[in-house]
Amino acid sequence: MSADQVYVIRTGVETNFAKSFLLAASGVQDFSKPLIIAATAGEKNTVFCNLYDAVTKSKIEREWSKNVDCATIIRDIQFLLGGTSSAIPATPKLSVVPQPVHPQDLRVKNIRTLLDYPLDLVKEWLQFQDVDRPSLLDISQINELIKTMCLAWASNKCEYPNHAESSYQNQVVDAVASGVDELVAIRAWMQELQAVKTGAV
Repeated sequence: MSADQVYVIRTGVETNFAKSFLLAASGVQDFSKPLIIAATAGEKNTVFCNLYDAVTKSKIEREWSKNVDCATIIRDIQFLLGGTSSAIPATPKLSVVPQPVHPQDLRVKNIRTLLDYPLDLVKEWLQFQDVDRPSLLDISQINELIKTMCLAWASNKCEYPNHAESSYQNQVVDAVASGVDELVAIRAWMQELQAVKTGAV
C-alpha cells in the first residue's frame, strides 16, 4: 500500500471495519500490488472497509460474515507477507509505508508550495484530466499545469497580462531548456515581476 505520507489505521479486532478488511484482504494473493483502503459508512456509527485494486480500481469482493475467524485470516496474511510471528495483537495496527514520491509529483508539489497555490485547485485541475496525481499525466500536461499555477500567481503582479506569459516563456521555460534548475528559474521570475510591480507603484 502506498500513500503520500505515513498513516496509521487503528481498529479493534472485533470491529466491523477490521472484519470486513480482513475478509477482503483474505482474497488478495499478491500484496506487492497497490491497494486502496476505503472506509464505508454503515448504519449509525458502524464503519466497514472496502479494498480496491489501485490499478484497475476494481473492488475486491468478499462475502460478509459477522463470525469471521480473524486469527486464522491474520496468520494467512502474515504468511503471504513473509511474516513469522504467531502472536495476534489485541488491537492490530496496520502501518502504511510511503513509497518513494514520483519525480513529477514532487516537481508539482515543490512549485505549488513555492507559489503558495491552493492544493484544492490542483486537485480540481487533475480531476478534469481524470487523474489523481501529476505523474499519471504526460509531460506536456504537467508543464501546462505548472504554467497555469505560475500565471495564476502572476495575475495581479503585472499591469499587462501578456507580459507575465511572455516573461514566463523567456525566464522560465527557455531558462530550464538551457539547463537552469526549474525552481531557481521560477523564483527569479517571481522576484523580477515583484520588482517591476514595486517600481510601478
